[in-house]
Formats: sequence, structure tokens, C-alpha cells
Amino acid sequence: MVYNTNRQKGSVKFDFTVPKAEWEEEINSAYIKTRGKYNISGFRRGHAPRKFIESLYGPTVFFDDAFNACASKAYAKALEENADVLPVDEPKVDIESFGENELKFSIEVTVKPEVTLGQYKGLTVPKAEYKVTDKDVEDDINRSLQAKSRLVEITDRAAQDGDTVTIDYSGSVDGVKFNGGTAEKQELTLGSHSFIPGFEEQVVGMKIGESKDLHVKFPDDYHAEDLKGKDAVFAVTLHGVKFREVPSLDDRFVKDTTAFETVDEYRSDVRKRLTENAERRADNENKNNMMEAIVANATVEIPECMVNSELDYMLQDFEYRLAYMYGGMKLDDYFKYTGSSREDFKKDRKADAEKSVKMRLVVEALVKAEKIEPTEEELSTKLGEIATASGKTAEEYRAGMSEHQLGHIKSDLTVEKLLQELSAATVFEGKAKKSATKETTASSSAKPKTAPKTTAKKSTAKTADKDAK
Repeated sequence: MVYNTNRQKGSVKFDFTVPKAEWEEEINSAYIKTRGKYNISGFRRGHAPRKFIESLYGPTVFFDDAFNACASKAYAKALEENADVLPVDEPKVDIESFGENELKFSIEVTVKPEVTLGQYKGLTVPKAEYKVTDKDVEDDINRSLQAKSRLVEITDRAAQDGDTVTIDYSGSVDGVKFNGGTAEKQELTLGSHSFIPGFEEQVVGMKIGESKDLHVKFPDDYHAEDLKGKDAVFAVTLHGVKFREVPSLDDRFVKDTTAFETVDEYRSDVRKRLTENAERRADNENKNNMMEAIVANATVEIPECMVNSELDYMLQDFEYRLAYMYGGMKLDDYFKYTGSSREDFKKDRKADAEKSVKMRLVVEALVKAEKIEPTEEELSTKLGEIATASGKTAEEYRAGMSEHQLGHIKSDLTVEKLLQELSAATVFEGKAKKSATKETTASSSAKPKTAPKTTAKKSTAKTADKDAK
């Protein structure tokens, strides 16, 4: 068998010629491998002569198996002898001619595109920097205090903002009760803004055992069409009141709940931890800014098949996250709730997929250009860190690893080294951010405003897309 290699833009085509004698060997091999499936009268299964089978089923009965085996070997050989050909899609096979003396066929495959790197050293990119303030420290400490707080039942005063109350309620519009507007022994934290505007504020001041009609108006953008903008009345009965008892920050609390002896030691450690987190966050953001600039300077034509593969991966990853975060929610149910589809998902994320593929290709090109490779010492150090975290020695951990796992660790180390080298050759300039702990989060006002729990479920599903990312 001989072949020619035709390199084209974005693909490589191998043109194979198989002499008659070699093709005959393939036919005979196919006969030997498949003859057992033919049950022919007068012969034990698998012992019927090839010519006899061909006379019954036609002269080309073994052609498909023979050709598949031949093409598979031919393709493998071509890729082995052309190590720079890196397929990114399934090959396209065409039989071009089949004569008495030879078989000719071609295999064309889309290959990994060439990346033309632009400037990637000496860049100036925006600098991220997060400062830890006194408020950040106190907020973190207060969260710890809140986590160790407890609800205490009270009976000697009216409900106040911040209390957790137990209520019955029954809602109606124009005197008619609506679906999902009734509940018994429902717990509600006043000031949490989890019910529609005006509801919680009117519960404040109620006493245990008191009943009261609350007059509210559903928001114009409420998720239930039949309730949007409607005036409603909720008949409410208050059964219980609890307030959250938060421990005091003192040396005794610190000794009992932390590894420190005094409040000053504890506060100092909190500041240290927040500072380390802020530095890691800034470092990650700086590297992201740097890589985005480098990728923007690079040129590459991305095959559609690579984008489609990335979209398939993104959809599968989203499905896993959706099931994990929302109690096993199925992807089809999500699309049903949101009125969308797999096609909509892929269309909305195509730009992200293209960006992700380009980033990966550029990183590979940079690793090659800079000849980045972790040393055996660096690999051993990394394995030692992972092993220690898992309670093993580096030797024990490495002995239990597969080559695939080891390859992942080497790949991660390679990227880490690349980012370190590129960062050292980049100028980071910019203004410091305000706070080290200020994240972009959904505020309470962004949550579904609802009185009945039953009407909030569907609305929550509509935000799953963003939350599951």
C-alpha cells in the first residue's frame, strides 16, 4: 500500500493505492474473521469455503469488512508517519476507484489549526488589586458569629425586624383565594425580603396569637401572570416568634471556637487569611487579563467541528451542575421550565465556546514556542503536595496513578509555568479595587418575590442557568 499526502488549509487528505494482491489478502482476512457467522447447509459453522459463501451471498460479501480493516490500518499508518497531523474530527473516507489491478481511496480529516502568535511579551494590561479593609475583617468575623448563633423562642414582646416568625396565611384577590396563596405554620424571617413587598413589614408589631389582614400589591413583573400588579389581602395569624441570639466576641468565645487565645490573635489571623485570598484573587484576575490580551493578539481559524465539540462539552457540564445544584433536575425539565432548548443553549454560548477553543489553542502554541516543560523535580514536588493532602507518601501516590492522571498533573504544571513566565514579562497597571471581599452576588431584592412557596419553584428554575455556571 502506498499513499500521497495532500495538505490543504484546515485539513489533510491521504490518497491511498492498494495493489490487487494486498487487497486479496484483506478479503481473505475478512473471510477468516467472519466466516463463523454463516450457517450453510452441508458445512459445520465456520468451515464453509470462501468461494462457496461468495457464490451464495455475492462476490462482494466480504468487501465491507475488508475495506474497513484496510482503511483503518492505512489511516493509522499515515498518522504514525505524519506525527504533525493532529485530527480534530472524524475522518471522511471516499472510495475513488476499484479496478481489476488496484483499489484507490482517500481519507480526509480536519486538523488542528495553526496559530499565529502576536505580541505576548512586554504587554501592559489592567492590574487587579484588592485591599482588605477593617470592615472586611469585621464582616468576616460577624459571619462567623452568625454561624454560631441560635434561635431563641420568646413570648413577651411583639415581632420585630430580624425575628423568625411562624404564621398561617391565606391570600385572596377580590375576595377569591388563589392557588398557592395559603400555608400553615410557615416560618418567615422578617426583613429577608423573601415575600412580596409590604408583607413582612406589616407582620412587624404583631403579637403571638394575633390575626391581621395584610394589604399588599403584587409587583408588575411578578412571575404569575394572573397576579401581576393585583391588589391582594392576606389573612395572617402569628403563632410564634424567635430571635437570633448571636454570641459576643470575647476571649472566651475565641478560645472555645478557634485555635487562638485572644480576640486580637483571632482578628489578626482573619486579616491574614483575607489578605491571602485577596492576593490569590488578584493574581488569578491579572493572569486572566494577560491571557485575554495575548489571545486577542493571536490569529487562528477555528474549525466549526471544534466549536461544536466544545458546545457539547459545555452542555454536558451544565447538565451535571444542574442536577447537583437543583436536586437532580433533568436538562429537559430545565428547558421546559425556561421555554428554551438545546439549540438555544448552544446558540447563546457559541461565542463563549469559540473563545474557549481559541484560548486552548493559543496556550498550546505558547507552550511550544517557549518550550515549557515541568522538570522531574517540579513534578515530584507537586505530587508530594497532593500526596500529603491525601495522607500518602509521594511514592505511594504515584504508584497508584494512571498515566492519564499523571498526564493531567503534568499539563497543569506546564500551564502554571507558562503563566509565571508570561506574568514576569508583563506590566500590570491600574487602580486598586475597593474591597477584597466585595463579590458580584445576587442581592435579596433579586430573589423571586412571593408569598406562597409553591409559586416560587418555577421562578427559581429560570435562574438555574446562571447559578449553575
